Amino acid sequence: MSSFDHVDSIPPQQIWDGILSRAIHGNETTLTLLELDPSFEVPQHSHENEQIGILISGSVTFRIGDETGEVRPGGMWRILANVPHSVQTGPDGAVIVEAFSPPRHDWASIETKAPGAGRWLSSS
Repeated sequence: MSSFDHVDSIPPQQIWDGILSRAIHGNETTLTLLELDPSFEVPQHSHENEQIGILISGSVTFRIGDETGEVRPGGMWRILANVPHSVQTGPDGAVIVEAFSPPRHDWASIETKAPGAGRWLSSS
């Protein structure tokens, strides 16, 4: 893989119903642009990866451990390894950028789709 890429050339992956990811993976980190459907709930879960992010557009409400926070564009969050968390999107869905460390090796088995339309591509 080249050291350079562009979001519209990265084959998307349907991480869960309602979440489309375009990710690049390094030796120690995964960086992804995530598109979340409107009024979508990611149920509580946890994983070994630390996760930090920034909301690009839309709105989300996170539950991280025992904290709840509403996030607007430009808002950022951190989720430490193995901390239970969930997220609910607002009526317009959300576009977020997140980094995971260690990399999301578990995503390697998820089928990729041909690069194409998505919330990010239709608004950029």
